[in-house]
Amino acid sequence: ARAQKVCIGPSFNGRLGASLALPLEMVVPQRPRSSPILAAAVLGVVAYVVGPAAFALLGGRSARSSGLRQGTARWATETKTADTTTSDGEEFEFQAEVGRVMDIIVNSLYSNKDVFLRELVSNAADACDKKRFLALTESDAPPEPMKLRISTDKEARTLTIEDNGVGMLKEELQENLGSIARSGTANFVKELGTGQADVSLIGQFGVGFYSAFLVANKLEVYSKSFKAPEGERKAWRWMSTGHSYTLSDPGDVDFFGEQSGTRIVLHLKEEAQEYLDSGKLSDLLKKYSEFITFPIELWNEKVQYDQVPDESAPPPKEGEKQKMKSVPRSVYEWEVMNKMKPIWLRNPEVVNESEYTEFYKTTFKAFDEPLTTTHFKVEGQIEFRALLFIPSTMPFELTRDMFSPEGKAMRLYVKRVFINDKFDDLVPRWLTFARGVIDSEDLPLNVGREILQKSRTLKIIRKRVVRKVLDTIDDLRDKKPQKYEQFWSSYGKYFKVGLVEDLDYKDELKRFVRFWSSKSEDNQTSLDEYISRMKEGQTQIYYVTGEGRRAAEIAPAMEKMRQKDFEVLYMVDPLDEICSQSIVDYQGKKLVDINKAGLDLGKTEDEKKEMEDTLKEYEVLATWLKKQLGERVQKVQISDRLVDSMATLVQGEWGMSPMMQRYMKSQTTSSASDSAFAIGSRNQAILEINPSHNVIKSLKNAMEAAPDAPSTEDMVMMIYETAALIGGYTIEDPGDFAKRVTKLMEAQADTSSGPMDAEVVA
Repeated sequence: ARAQKVCIGPSFNGRLGASLALPLEMVVPQRPRSSPILAAAVLGVVAYVVGPAAFALLGGRSARSSGLRQGTARWATETKTADTTTSDGEEFEFQAEVGRVMDIIVNSLYSNKDVFLRELVSNAADACDKKRFLALTESDAPPEPMKLRISTDKEARTLTIEDNGVGMLKEELQENLGSIARSGTANFVKELGTGQADVSLIGQFGVGFYSAFLVANKLEVYSKSFKAPEGERKAWRWMSTGHSYTLSDPGDVDFFGEQSGTRIVLHLKEEAQEYLDSGKLSDLLKKYSEFITFPIELWNEKVQYDQVPDESAPPPKEGEKQKMKSVPRSVYEWEVMNKMKPIWLRNPEVVNESEYTEFYKTTFKAFDEPLTTTHFKVEGQIEFRALLFIPSTMPFELTRDMFSPEGKAMRLYVKRVFINDKFDDLVPRWLTFARGVIDSEDLPLNVGREILQKSRTLKIIRKRVVRKVLDTIDDLRDKKPQKYEQFWSSYGKYFKVGLVEDLDYKDELKRFVRFWSSKSEDNQTSLDEYISRMKEGQTQIYYVTGEGRRAAEIAPAMEKMRQKDFEVLYMVDPLDEICSQSIVDYQGKKLVDINKAGLDLGKTEDEKKEMEDTLKEYEVLATWLKKQLGERVQKVQISDRLVDSMATLVQGEWGMSPMMQRYMKSQTTSSASDSAFAIGSRNQAILEINPSHNVIKSLKNAMEAAPDAPSTEDMVMMIYETAALIGGYTIEDPGDFAKRVTKLMEAQADTSSGPMDAEVVA
């Protein structure tokens, strides 16, 4: 048969998007009639193909109506000169270096070669969907059962993808495959009109087919159309090496479908032989196309074991059976790859718990049961379906790094085709632990379907998903407290991070956070529960920081709180402290650190008068102590928060606790910054002394009697270092501290061991 050789050209409809800043010589042929306006227009075309915005489909004019002429041998669309003359001047068709456009599609549009299989399988699924629709609306005969088949030939180095879908006429092969950015699927939907059919097709850009050139240096397409009269259906072959294509009559072609179908044969490049491996193909199909509506069959090798007589065994005795052995045998058979059904498309009322659990374990490779399941559909401004799970145990990928990229598992589908599960903006970072499926037809993807653009649609989806997750956790807290405790012990840190960094949900997350408390015993408590137990007249929520519950419990500042019977929250790690600073207040109650200066627990008039007298009495001692300690403390003041302890170190209003200081210091990298940080943190410390303690009274007497005596200096340092250790600070010189303790013990030993009378032995 005589073949027709034509050039592949883009299809334009004049609607152009934002220009892409590429050199003109890359996209505009250097012709005498070129102009800056023309150059800008062509740049817009390339921006459509390459850019991140998946804007209006360029499918208005067909290849023929755009001046595409058969028989041309070079890679360029022809320009009609002076198509029309108007009052504004001469009107011209756009021109483009199509070879450069094809090069951009193949080498720049897709970052991962694996996606070629997703694109071709999606096209085949669309073909089956079109045939199903046409058979129901325009044909008397029911369609045959439709499916896709994929096979390889290692000797010929070919990969074949075949479907028994709608197929294409000769004209459709030329228009759909010969015109870059012309989507046959988009045109099919457009011809149906809006609201006239229940059909959900995947293709939209008209460039996915050419992703095959990522792995192949030659493509052959054989197709027989369902649209042709039944007795006149004929196959046509389209073949291309990427520079031009030919259309020919291949004669008789055996399709596995009786009515119609399309077969794509990819002649793989040398470096793409991995796609001849059925294991690789199986993994890709399960990843990208697991939930395609129609069965996808892969010609796969299986090993079977046949039982044959064991010739090496001794002959059987009379009445005994011949000894057998197993011999492996390779067999090939069609294996269905997409057995799992997309249960998120079903009505939640008809899906049972076991189906959800099976889907969760299979899809996310999990071994635990889901703690919660949320299945919903959103209609209105946009439409999408979602199925969300919270694992009952922390996913393994997140055990070492709570925000590990490998731990993300919010899978995005567009019309049942997997796109990605690593999009950062689909759900907030503090929901990294959640697993789920989001399937939408309205998501703004780029042409390569690999980049999710920020848009109003995305914001709506994100907002609805977060709202549903929070509602589910609310139900868990109210109806299943034990499960909520399990949830919080596993994922509480994520909510605290969200409270710190996500301003949109800061107020929402306050009601979920839980902390250890001086009155909650072995259970953590929420801010609502704390407020419900507040004393009459209490206007503040009190908390204390410490590395662990025990360190918080023995903090000197807790003495006065216990005396007054105030409940205190324990912030036992740096994240808790950061979280408390982010909360600031809750239901009008301010959070107050009892280890910060300026703590006001309310005093009677008598207590205020007594405190004023004490301040006057010990003012000289405080000034002298500051002089003795120098830069170790910011200042020394008389405390009203101590009961049994002789002294404590507190921070200024904007100071950091010793736990936070160590955490921040661990984040620095240079010795210079370490030194600067140490000086700054040391200056924040304020030494508070208890004037009613005997040690402080003794120090006052020593200051008045012998301020420069070594014993007095040792007493000053012992008071400071003891307060630092109890408060969680690190003392500067543990060796000196040990010497002072030893000297004190020796003095005590000398005092207790006075002169002994000699014993008279008779």
